[in-house]
Amino acid sequence: MAALKTVLTILYILICLALIVVVLMQESKAEGLSGALTGGNSQTYWGKNKGRSVEGTLQKLTVLFGTLFVVLSVVLQLKFWP
Repeated sequence: MAALKTVLTILYILICLALIVVVLMQESKAEGLSGALTGGNSQTYWGKNKGRSVEGTLQKLTVLFGTLFVVLSVVLQLKFWP
């Protein structure tokens, strides 16, 4: 059990670092005054196809790493570890 906890702890640290990197790589969501006046980019080609872009991929990775972070946090805090 100690070896499994060590492996999960190393995986947890790697996921934490990956989550930090992915969040820092994302662009700001603030559009400023121009976004408020023009309605943002929801009607542009870029806004409609954002899921296929690098930003869409980063957003999906953020959700994935965030979910893994929470699940591993709970698993590592369970009382059956020595």
